[in-house]
Formats: sequence, structure tokens, C-alpha cells
Amino acid sequence: MLNLITGGAGFIGSHLARLLVEQGEQVRVLDLKKPGFPLPGVEYRQGSITDQSVVRAATAGCGRVFHMAALAGLWAPDKRAFVTVNGRGTRKVLAAARAEGVETVVHTSTESILIDVRAGRKRCQLIDEDTELGAEAMAGPYCEGKRVAEATALRAWHRHGQRVIVCNPTVPMGPGDPWLTPPSRMLLGFLNRRFPACLATTLHMVDARDVALGHWLAARHGEPGRRYILGGHDMELTELLQLLERLSGIVMPRRRVPYALAYTVAAIQEFIADRFTGRPPSAPLTGVRLAGARVKFDNRRTRVTLGWTPRPVEETLIDALADYRARGLVTAWL
Repeated sequence: MLNLITGGAGFIGSHLARLLVEQGEQVRVLDLKKPGFPLPGVEYRQGSITDQSVVRAATAGCGRVFHMAALAGLWAPDKRAFVTVNGRGTRKVLAAARAEGVETVVHTSTESILIDVRAGRKRCQLIDEDTELGAEAMAGPYCEGKRVAEATALRAWHRHGQRVIVCNPTVPMGPGDPWLTPPSRMLLGFLNRRFPACLATTLHMVDARDVALGHWLAARHGEPGRRYILGGHDMELTELLQLLERLSGIVMPRRRVPYALAYTVAAIQEFIADRFTGRPPSAPLTGVRLAGARVKFDNRRTRVTLGWTPRPVEETLIDALADYRARGLVTAWL
């Protein structure tokens, strides 16, 4: 079977491409960027998911589409782009899949659209595959754009009968991150001693390789119109830093930043970025809002239905550290 992966040159997409090739399947990738780590036997095409002719050509002959491409940063100069790119791009991918008779579309969403930032830090939210939130609960424009994209994907099942399945990864980590997504940049920030303090928060970590496996299992065993949360482990940031210190030998920060201070600094940085510099702030306000929410994930249905089991956090970090070191990304080791 020929599989199309939109955004397949990225972190999770490249792991999925490798997995599919190992399973003996054909893979085509559509991405705005050239692959950081091109894989033998994979067909790479450059183009935007907002270009209908490009998407239609990339979809031709495919039996499955894994739709991972999105405007994924937590900040952008044009906030409207999160909705227009993610929503419009998803519509075009789904339309092309219908026109080409694609059997299955797996849409990559995110954990962040399931977090209600209005709850703040006072109560802990329990999130499962049936959690539904509106625009008023989103942490910022990125989350709203991804919420709109997921709703668009699910409507294709309800209105057109397309076999559309949604996967919501939590915080992906591990080796093979070509352009360094925010979680990888966070780890490297601590390893390179750029962050002298940390914000008390819970991370819902998962290995990017396990996220790729979850997508493949969802395509094969998932129920159309359903959501599957690909989350591995809830871990306090302080616990993660202790484990990083033990594995790397690099001393991690002990001081904590009060949430109110982190929020204020992020708001100021984003104001300056929006109005003056046009450059991404070091701590986007959306990220700080998400970090401030107390959340626990319950994805037992995902694990049982898909037969999916994430690997231990320590294995993920050991492999990530080895990858960072091989690429010369941790200056504290030099």
C-alpha cells in the first residue's frame, strides 16, 4: 500500500516513514521542508497542504493518508494563520482523499486542545478520549487552530463517511528530531544550562517512536470518528530534571519560578514580539498557560483498543541524549 504522510519530514513523521518502510509499505512524504534525515526508498515532495493541486497530486494512488502537517509553533506573527493554515489545509487533504478514494485518513491532533486553561492551577483535570472543549477553553491561537482542524477531520467522517481516525499525541521526546521541536529545545535548554530555574508543571511525555507506532496501529485497528490519546507518562518537571541529571551527569537547576512571574514575563515578551521585533518569544504565552494547568491523562481505551504500550521514559531519554551528543547539540559535554 502507498502511504502519504503530510509533514512527514518532521519529528514524528520521519519515525512513521521509517516504521512503514520496515513494514514493507511504500511511503510518499509531502512537506514544506526538505527532509533532515532522508530515508532510502521514500518519495519526498515539497509543497503546502494549502495548495489543492499539490495535495491532490500527492494523494493520487494512496491507500492511506497520515495528515501530520500543520502550523505547529506556539507563536506566530499572524495569529489568524493558525486557523487558516491548519483548518484550510485539513479540508484540502480530506477533499483530496475523498476524490482519490483513499481508504483511511489518520489525522494528527494534539493534547493541548483537551486542556481547559480556565481551570487554572486550583483543580486537576482528568482527560480521556471523550473530552470535548470549545474555543473559550483554549490556551491560545495555536490550540484553537488545532481544535478547528480536528473538528474538520471528524466532520468528514460524520458527513461524508470517510474513515477518519484522530490521534492526539502528548509531549513527544526522543532521538531523531530534525528541526528541534519545543520539547527537544526544552531538554537542550536545561542540558546546556540556559535555564537557571524551572516552572513547576506536569509533563505528559511519550516517545516519538511510540507516537509513530500509535498512528500505524490506529490506521489498522482504530474506529473511525474516534480519538486516540498517545500519551505515555505523567511526570513532574522536577522528576524529569532529576532523571536527566542522573543520566547525563549535568547538574540541573533547583530553583523554581513562581507561575505568576512566568506568566507576567511571557505576556511582556509576547507583547514585544507582536508589536516590535516579530521574532518568537523565548516563552510563548500559550506554552505558559498550558504549563499552568494541572492535568492527568487517562488513555486506557487507547492502549486496549490499539494494543499500544509506550516504552519507559528512561529509555527515551537515554536515546535522546545519545542523539544530541552525536549531533553536537549539548555544549556542556564539549
